[in-house]
Amino acid sequence: MEYKNTWELYKEEQLKEVDGFAQEYMSFLDNGKTERECIDEIVNQIEEEGYRELNAVIASGEKLAEGDRVYSVWMNKSIVMFQIGKNRMEDGINILGAHIDSPRLDIKQNPLYEEGGFAYLDTHYYGGVKKYQWVTIPLAIHGVVVKKDGTTIEVNVGEREEDPVFFVSDLLIHLAQEQLEKKANKVIEGEALDIIVGNKPLVLEKKKDDDKDEEQAAQKDAVKKGILEILQKSYDIEEEDFISAELEVVPAGKAREAGFDRSMILAYGQDDRVCAFTSLKAMLELDKVDRTACCILVDKEEIGSVGATGMQSRFFENAVAEVMNLTGEYSELNLRRCLSRSCMLSSDVSSAFDPAYASSFDKKNVAYVGGGMVFNKFTGSRGKSGSNDANAEYLGHIRAIFDKEKVNFQTAELGKVDLGGGGTIAYILALYGMNVIDCGVAVLNMHAPWEATSKIDVYETMRGYVAFLENADLN
Repeated sequence: MEYKNTWELYKEEQLKEVDGFAQEYMSFLDNGKTERECIDEIVNQIEEEGYRELNAVIASGEKLAEGDRVYSVWMNKSIVMFQIGKNRMEDGINILGAHIDSPRLDIKQNPLYEEGGFAYLDTHYYGGVKKYQWVTIPLAIHGVVVKKDGTTIEVNVGEREEDPVFFVSDLLIHLAQEQLEKKANKVIEGEALDIIVGNKPLVLEKKKDDDKDEEQAAQKDAVKKGILEILQKSYDIEEEDFISAELEVVPAGKAREAGFDRSMILAYGQDDRVCAFTSLKAMLELDKVDRTACCILVDKEEIGSVGATGMQSRFFENAVAEVMNLTGEYSELNLRRCLSRSCMLSSDVSSAFDPAYASSFDKKNVAYVGGGMVFNKFTGSRGKSGSNDANAEYLGHIRAIFDKEKVNFQTAELGKVDLGGGGTIAYILALYGMNVIDCGVAVLNMHAPWEATSKIDVYETMRGYVAFLENADLN
């Protein structure tokens, strides 16, 4: 089977919609480079479309009815949205699930130090990264610092044109003979990914009666002291406040159109914010639905979906229980029935075929940029280890929906069988017994600081998610 290039299927008027949608998406990426920023952006959008906060509805004593829209945020890093359908939730709901965390560098809790006239912030990389890709590129710092009194200070430095940026240094080519003999995973060690944040020493006014020891003490770590003075004046942050900070180091700069034909988007964090955005927009496209529509966007997928904000937590299950209670359906048995009878698309990206590295892919079973929405029947690695493997009946049902709605899609695997692989949140939702399959957008340069997608694939995936939410029902 040969894939169809989606660009060739669109008419001129539709192509204008694609470009408009791409601009919205790039703005979403620019405004949401961390999980917290994504949540803020999403809440702003959905409240404008009539979504109400779940806890506020609970507190009011109201009940939910067909057409109502509610959402719940957990720890400012995960969110679940519901649009109530005509049918009973006990008979199952239709779910889109993506993640909003991306590979990056996290600043440690005791990070600031001086060495050789530079001030550094010590980092710990997050998720699967090629460490050598993170050196010598402009970096920005995003996140929050929470002081002992509970005050939260938001930090976003490096994105505006007038902002300074930060960087990880690399050894000059003239002295790199030994370095270049190392394996790629050792060329840059994890502990070497510390970012340079300053070089200018703090100059204190010298007093006439200062002795030599006092003068030397004043000069010690003078660059670090200069940085601390800036942090104090600009943000009211002291050194010990790093202990209760969540600061993420990400590539600086906005999402950009790529190619002379502007057909692609080059940006940080498209795995998996491209599927989060398309899932969000699909929810907002809905009018009336038979089965309740749900979208869950979670944290921590890149490190195993662990923790209170990851998919393995009970946040999603608890939210479904609360919604069922507000529709008058809740019981433990009804909750179990709802989850087991649900249909889900695990909205995550797939690797795109890269002609420069063609030997890593099975050309018959790989996603192509421009080929439309991608389905991965299974993920995992090598012998499908750690995989969710969707059953044939469910895949046949999905095919029928997409053929009916004229959604262009392709199927893929994540590279050649013995080369590696990857996983998503699909297997976690499958534990409830529901039907789940992975699908999303093909990404080039996946997990690199700058990833590439096709505008047409992003738009077609949104169309596919709408078709799924409106039509999926295996009961």
